[in-house]
Amino acid sequence: MSRWVPVAREDEIPPGGFKLVEIGDSPLALFNVDGALSCIEDLCTHDGGNLVEGDFEDGVVTCPRHGARFDVRTGEALCLPAVAPTPVHAVRIREGMVEIEITD
Repeated sequence: MSRWVPVAREDEIPPGGFKLVEIGDSPLALFNVDGALSCIEDLCTHDGGNLVEGDFEDGVVTCPRHGARFDVRTGEALCLPAVAPTPVHAVRIREGMVEIEITD
């Protein structure tokens, strides 16, 4: 079963920006890539590091610990040492609020 959870106002995340949000015990990272919002788990699949602490450019976030890079739109691991993707969540805007789809 899934549900939509409001996490931020749309204007809080400008193009090129990002925001860490938490739903329960899950840290999630919202990214704005040229006006389109994406959400991934704030988790480097190589060693569990926090991705929002890394560099974000052109739709790619780089883990600050060992340099693994992830496409924030698809969660795909783009280089070693990470090989597994990080989970993604659907995002929608409703009445100016950013909502993330969570599966229970």
